Amino acid sequence: MDLIKIQKKIVPEIIDVLEMRYNILRNIYYNEPIGRRGLSQKLNIGERPIRTEVNILKEQGLLNIESMGMYVTEEGKRIIDSLKDLMRELKGISNLETRLKDVLKVENIIIVPGNCNDNSLVLKDMGKTTSTYLKKIIEKDAIIGITGGTTMAQIAEEMPSGKVADNVLVTPARGGLGKDVETQSNSIAAKLAKKLEASYRLLHIPDNIDKTTLKAVLKIPEVKEIIELIDNMNILIFGIGRADVMARRRQLPIEQIEKLSKEGAVGEAFGHYFDINGNDIWESITVGLTLNGYKKIDKVIGVAGGEDKAEAIISVASLRENMTIITDEGAAKKIIQIANKATK
Repeated sequence: MDLIKIQKKIVPEIIDVLEMRYNILRNIYYNEPIGRRGLSQKLNIGERPIRTEVNILKEQGLLNIESMGMYVTEEGKRIIDSLKDLMRELKGISNLETRLKDVLKVENIIIVPGNCNDNSLVLKDMGKTTSTYLKKIIEKDAIIGITGGTTMAQIAEEMPSGKVADNVLVTPARGGLGKDVETQSNSIAAKLAKKLEASYRLLHIPDNIDKTTLKAVLKIPEVKEIIELIDNMNILIFGIGRADVMARRRQLPIEQIEKLSKEGAVGEAFGHYFDINGNDIWESITVGLTLNGYKKIDKVIGVAGGEDKAEAIISVASLRENMTIITDEGAAKKIIQIANKATK
């Protein structure tokens, strides 16, 4: 029996204390400088226990307390980084990845501890995990496509700066969607390219336009060039959306949204709406990567977290086996729960 199993048997409370102090350090690191009250609110823990734990961490040289708030020391940062693998082991993440891989039947599963719905830091962790994985698979002459959304924006944010390979190009995989510039695919592609010291192209077209306008726009030389790059991309990073949420973001007519719901649409990707079995329910008129094009791309990474995305992940995962899905513990457990109910 290994040390972790022995600890769980004899002193299980140590695991809870370790997880709490790890979360305190992470929250301070991501929000520094932060005061005790702010930290208490973020963690939903009383100020008195926060004060006790913070003082212990300070005595250990893991954080500093100054007039502006608390900061994690360099030693604290090293501890946070070194505890990642241990926390995965303590939470049984490796076993959960194996179970989820069997359920979704995809090539590769990576799970981040926690639930995006409960803790905003989990989204940062997914962004960091995805950026680390992406750097490992980028090769010379790679064409990388990325979609929009808050999750994709976090990936670009967490990507460490530094060149990975020669002649790498980043392009938005879709046209723009929504009003927030920071989460537009163009902005994300440009930021990711700068972090990777790569070149990039932009697609200055809304994601949802009418057929007549689309036909005219596709004749523009600059647009044709980007579409050709999208058709030839060999790495894709995309967010998996809930059908109802994405339908509202695209400002679809209420009648269409109700119809999608009635027909069982639960997931959305590339303008297509799918039921839980991956059947294509409806396609909106969009610009960029097509469903057929998606199936031809060499390396595909789908990213989504939170238990409310469970059905959407199941839906989109059924489209191809040779892909990597990066998600969180909350979504993974919910997916397995749904699968278990379906087999009863």
